[in-house]
Amino acid sequence: MKTNKLYPIFLFLISICAFSQPQMKVKREQIKSLKVAYITDQLELTADEAARFWPLYNAYEDKQTALRQEKIRGYLDKIDEGEVDKMNDKDALSLLNQMETTEDELFQLRKKFILNLKTVLSTKKIIKLKKAEEGFNRRLLRQYREKMLKD
Repeated sequence: MKTNKLYPIFLFLISICAFSQPQMKVKREQIKSLKVAYITDQLELTADEAARFWPLYNAYEDKQTALRQEKIRGYLDKIDEGEVDKMNDKDALSLLNQMETTEDELFQLRKKFILNLKTVLSTKKIIKLKKAEEGFNRRLLRQYREKMLKD
């Protein structure tokens, strides 16, 4: 009898999850499109620069995202689950070393990306890129905060 009551709730939750995932993907794509437009505008990219820049940038972003998902989420899950309090010093040191290694990998990835960019963009535009990325992130965060305050 109780399971009969749980089925509609279970189906409702599944439908919400199934419905929200495509929406999240659409939102990510919208944000990515806005970011492309913002960076292109801020850097004042020519058509030739844009054609050479965006494949490099997208590859860098994909590698960075994969690295973060693969490694950072793994040890953040341990931290979120309260595992830190249960760790001995040896395990904590191991986790800290993993975190440092991942940060170093991200840094090396960024260095390689900048080195590749030097063949495509002027050094001034590379500096503008860093400023544009930070500006876009601040703008996105501000819009998110404003939306949260309205809701």
